Amino acid sequence: MNLELRHLKVVCAIAETGSVTKAASTLGLAQPALTAQLQRIERTLGGVLFERDRRGARPTALGELVLARARVLLPAMKGLQDEAVRLAGAGTTMSRYRFGGVNSPILGRLVHRLTTEQPHAQISTYASWSVDELAQLVLSGRIDYILAGVCGDSTPSADPNMAWRSIAMEPVFVLLPERHPLTAGNEIHLAELKREQWVAAPGDGCFGDCFAAACARAGFTPRKMYETDVRGCIDLVDTGAAVALCQATFRSTPGLVTRPLAGVPLRWRLLLGWHPDAPASSTADRVLAHAVSAYLDTLEQNPRYLAWLRHNPEFGVRQQTAPTVTPLSVT
Repeated sequence: MNLELRHLKVVCAIAETGSVTKAASTLGLAQPALTAQLQRIERTLGGVLFERDRRGARPTALGELVLARARVLLPAMKGLQDEAVRLAGAGTTMSRYRFGGVNSPILGRLVHRLTTEQPHAQISTYASWSVDELAQLVLSGRIDYILAGVCGDSTPSADPNMAWRSIAMEPVFVLLPERHPLTAGNEIHLAELKREQWVAAPGDGCFGDCFAAACARAGFTPRKMYETDVRGCIDLVDTGAAVALCQATFRSTPGLVTRPLAGVPLRWRLLLGWHPDAPASSTADRVLAHAVSAYLDTLEQNPRYLAWLRHNPEFGVRQQTAPTVTPLSVT
């Protein structure tokens, strides 16, 4: 048997989990099948790679040698594959747009604008709660652009190889049932919500920590936090079981209302991301222009937020990031 990269992945998985059984679960294999595969690898290399007992699996000296080589070879091979995917498309005309989104309020309008401009373009979308996952898909050439949001001025992804441009800066609003007594005012102080239970959609980033810090500044610790998808969030707010933080461009829903938080204790920055060396970078400015216009389109459907922006010009689209494109009427 010749040693292959998949065999090195098996060795790394056993070392990282400390158990053949756990490694089998991680790799999606039956434990007997993985054990047999490990034995074949050991026969090929001429020695035992792991000492195994009731406490788990620990690398032998030979195992440490194999692991040291594997931890160099596997990332190098992945890097080669990612570069090949990107370079294979270099110099081609962008007739395909692959977007990844994290609960983006402008994805639909952006797709509409691109299909209007390029009726024959192939456009696909992929949803995830993780910006880091989407960044890895961009870096590996599997998607072209990310539409994401981050808390305030924080970094959207830990990977330094991504290019990011701001679409807009939004205040974070609160979503309430319209029968809630606090909806009578034009804005709500965060401290007025200290007795509420909360609901939020999952995601990575620092927003949860920033929310807890904002509550601490307001003099309280938030009560129970439910976590569910967007539809579940809406249902919990609608029943009165919780209130939710939401993007200011949240689409109007019967029975629910949004209100700004006094003093804007939390901000949300909408971003477009791509790989600077990928073919997508050649049309990134155009896509950004359409993203900005898509955002402006959402304001037409949200007169309350549009009125708020007139008194808070530091939010919304910042002039230096708003390229000009022909306005479209979204139906």
